[in-house]
Amino acid sequence: MRKIRVVVIDDSAFNRRAIIRMLEGMPEVEVVGYATDGEEGIRKIIDLKPDLVTLDLEMPKMDGFTLLRIIMGYCPTPVIVISAKSEGEKVFRALELGAVDFVAKPTQGISEELLSISGDIQQKVRGVFSLNMAEIVRREKGASLAPRPVEVTKPAAAPARVISCRLDVVAIGSSTGGPPALQRILSSFREALPLAVVISQHMPAGFTRTFAERLNRLSVFEVKEASDGDPVRPGRVLIAPGGHNMVFERRNDSIVTRILKPAAEDRYTPSVDAMLASCADVFGPRTLGVVLTGMGNDGSRGVRAVKGVGGQVLAEAEDSAVVFGMPKEAIATGVVDKIVPLDRMAREIRLRCGVATDLEY
Repeated sequence: MRKIRVVVIDDSAFNRRAIIRMLEGMPEVEVVGYATDGEEGIRKIIDLKPDLVTLDLEMPKMDGFTLLRIIMGYCPTPVIVISAKSEGEKVFRALELGAVDFVAKPTQGISEELLSISGDIQQKVRGVFSLNMAEIVRREKGASLAPRPVEVTKPAAAPARVISCRLDVVAIGSSTGGPPALQRILSSFREALPLAVVISQHMPAGFTRTFAERLNRLSVFEVKEASDGDPVRPGRVLIAPGGHNMVFERRNDSIVTRILKPAAEDRYTPSVDAMLASCADVFGPRTLGVVLTGMGNDGSRGVRAVKGVGGQVLAEAEDSAVVFGMPKEAIATGVVDKIVPLDRMAREIRLRCGVATDLEY
């Protein structure tokens, strides 16, 4: 089997050595070069044509953002950003520019704690041959031609309208490639749907709050990182906090979130399976489960639970998924009602809801 050829780009000698050591511990990986800044990094990428690049964002001479723009335009290459938790907004900007995923450093300074991310790096590197690089390039080019996302002004409070809707909740699960996909879906609506949206995106602790704040600025929905006891209500999007599972319970006349530590059997967190199964229990047939891009099979048990109570299930199409793992496993269960490209997903959700809501395309 051909090895995954990697170039490591980081201005810290300590970080470079630590990352190279982690990668060289994988028999299927060959580190073919390294660079100390963006300018040197571009030369190494062009000369060595690696399968994957690990990238620090803050570097002298040329930062990681400039490097991403250049290589995505001239020699598209999968990039995994390695970033501190304090750089959350920068990480999501990098994902928007074409990075496929990120790994969170435990500390911003020089520390042996960096080695604790070895398992995370290795898992994401192994997924490089599953990437739909053509779709990543298409999205990045489309984003560069289109106007940049602008902050949305939330509509002023108005008298509540009673709108008939066939659903109570849309539950969305995603992993690799998920943040840009979720942004695309939520920002497509000009008017918030009269139902709740709950999201489990595989993401480490320390990033989901920044992600929620970003989506809140760019969509008409109220978006927040879920806290224990948050009411689940129409027009609100709740995102499971990184490293925890989000489930639901009825409390008096309302439905609220419960934020739990992952169970021993949860391979991925936040768990899409746990969220979908809980939606099935609490919302029953008025649940729409949606499985987007991602590695692994998280969501495949959950969609069975949703379908088992009479709910509906959508899965992202292979052509638009950055990684087709999660949607493929969901489709393999035989319970998916429709396979939908990402650019049509918001419209399909609206149709399933049964509400005439404007979409911006």
